[in-house]
Amino acid sequence: MTVTNNFSTPLQLPLSKEELGRINDYLRPLTPEEILQWAVDHIPSLYQTTAFGLTGLVAIDMLSKITSSPPPLIFLDTLYHFPETYELVEEVKKRYGVPALVYKPSGCETVADFERKYGEKFWETNEDAYDFAVKVEPARRAYVELGVKAVITGRRASQGADRANLQPLEVDATGLLKLNPLFAWNFHLVEWYIKENNVPRNKLLDQGYRSVGDWHSTVKSGEGDGGERAGRWAGKADKTECGLHVDYFKMKAAAEKQATHDKQPDVPADVVVPQIVQTNA
Repeated sequence: MTVTNNFSTPLQLPLSKEELGRINDYLRPLTPEEILQWAVDHIPSLYQTTAFGLTGLVAIDMLSKITSSPPPLIFLDTLYHFPETYELVEEVKKRYGVPALVYKPSGCETVADFERKYGEKFWETNEDAYDFAVKVEPARRAYVELGVKAVITGRRASQGADRANLQPLEVDATGLLKLNPLFAWNFHLVEWYIKENNVPRNKLLDQGYRSVGDWHSTVKSGEGDGGERAGRWAGKADKTECGLHVDYFKMKAAAEKQATHDKQPDVPADVVVPQIVQTNA
């Protein structure tokens, strides 16, 4: 069956399950550049959420060659990134001239602010609530304030775990579209592109790290250890996601429940849940 690109411009949202399937049938055989070009042409209110990992950097570089007005970047500053990560953010902004919108935990500008609110080493006392506070709630706040309808992600099927059956375009529980332009690429292709195009990368990757997150949950990985995300959440074999790609409503409910139990303001009372029509996609 031949699938043609006769999609509305812009797409009419929310997407039905059938329309989402038709779009994925069309996108699946395309190159990442072609997927990104289609997205720029068809998807309204498109942004890119990025922690400046390798795949996200590849997408940033590709977009810079596709359009003079690439989707703005959303960077979730957990306040616990490595100094090298913050250096990379500035380098990318300077190199590509793309807007980078920074969102931090609610009511917190510094680590001191965060620890006054949640206590020291909050990731050790309640890891899920920590993920919600530093990633999930700031992301949801960004999407509401900016009117985001879709985000470009750096997820790939070759990363395994929950990503093994990744599709080019997905719809999450809130109705947010998630575009995964490099869904079919493996790590070697990503590395090849980075080197061939002289794309900026985190300096820690040359110091024994394979994947870089918060400094307190990222360690160097020995030769042959795990996969490309080895060293993230060391000693926690069941943990493969930080919460951004987990059901938002479940994360929020769990964080609220824990906040009530602990009598701590883990979840700000003014968190807004957008009224987005859900589909069966």
